[in-house]
Amino acid sequence: MNIQTFTIVSGTKICNANCPYCISKMTGKEEVGLKEEKINLINFKKACRLAQINNVTTVLITGKGEAVLYPNQITSFLENLKEYNFPLIELQTNGILLVNNKYDKYLEKWFEMGLGLISISIVHYEKQKNQKIYSHNQEYIDLEKLVRKLHKFGFSVRFSVTLVKGYIDNPIEVERMVQFAKENKVEQLTLRPVTKPKKTFDEKVSLWVENHKLSSEEVSEIKQYLDTSGNKLIT
Repeated sequence: MNIQTFTIVSGTKICNANCPYCISKMTGKEEVGLKEEKINLINFKKACRLAQINNVTTVLITGKGEAVLYPNQITSFLENLKEYNFPLIELQTNGILLVNNKYDKYLEKWFEMGLGLISISIVHYEKQKNQKIYSHNQEYIDLEKLVRKLHKFGFSVRFSVTLVKGYIDNPIEVERMVQFAKENKVEQLTLRPVTKPKKTFDEKVSLWVENHKLSSEEVSEIKQYLDTSGNKLIT
């Protein structure tokens, strides 16, 4: 089996969003606490070397919570990744904090240090729909403005879309999501149905997922649409 992605968990379980399908809550909290831990550089470098000798092409910095809450830790990871010269380094985030100008100094530095792509977690192309999932009573970010900002710093952008019933849940909505990505010159788009683990540590979240997940028929319909419309969607 070829390993393609080396995943780094940054930060803590703390998050600035409160997604009703939070995978972090369902998969337990024991391994990641509330306090930012010092990076164990000896073990980290061993993991980097293991990834390197297995020809890993992509490094993904993500979090049990929101990784961007701990920008200095991300900077430290990037600094220590330099010597391994991985071709692709990506960051997964809900993007909410990156609209703040105080993060501009980090974005500039991270790009210079090799971070090339920022993947933004969303559920829809409409602001109100994303607000309902991510920020509730607070106004959701201007997603289009954030994409322009990231492009200005030199980053490629991916929309990582969670497929949820009542949001992006059919081929028509998928096509609208694709068009929204195209209009904003977003380089990559991924679509993943919301899921839950077999064993859950949060029954409330698990029940929400059960009530909002797509049926196998709905998932198949979307897959069939993508298979038959792939070339049209790319152009």
